[in-house]
Amino acid sequence: MNILVKIIVILLLNVLSYQLQAQDNYSVTVTVTNANNDKGKIFVALYNTETGFLKENYKSHISVIENKRCTVTFEGIPEGVYAVSVFHDENDNGKMDTNFMHIPKEDYGCSNGATGFMGPPKWKDAKFELKANKTIKIKL
Repeated sequence: MNILVKIIVILLLNVLSYQLQAQDNYSVTVTVTNANNDKGKIFVALYNTETGFLKENYKSHISVIENKRCTVTFEGIPEGVYAVSVFHDENDNGKMDTNFMHIPKEDYGCSNGATGFMGPPKWKDAKFELKANKTIKIKL
């Protein structure tokens, strides 16, 4: 009888911990619109630190383009502060092409419509707090 009670308690604790863990994770859905065409792919990156912003993503996804748009959903994202960047790899070479001054030749965008002045967009302009499922729309 004592062993049965222990097993039941362990099972209940596992179920409760799973439910608590599941409640703390959310989804981030990114919809990208206004691509020039359906050629190439859209690269979508989710960042979780200021120091890694535009350098080292937390999660990423490469999406095909249909009707000059795409939608990507990141699942199981814990509560916190994040930012999103996207670019249209129109020539499908797997990187963002830039000119000799390192100015992007392919369309790009960030969460909150963040844009850079004399450089890339800043974390403080692109960041958002995730406390529930979130949908972000980025127009290229």
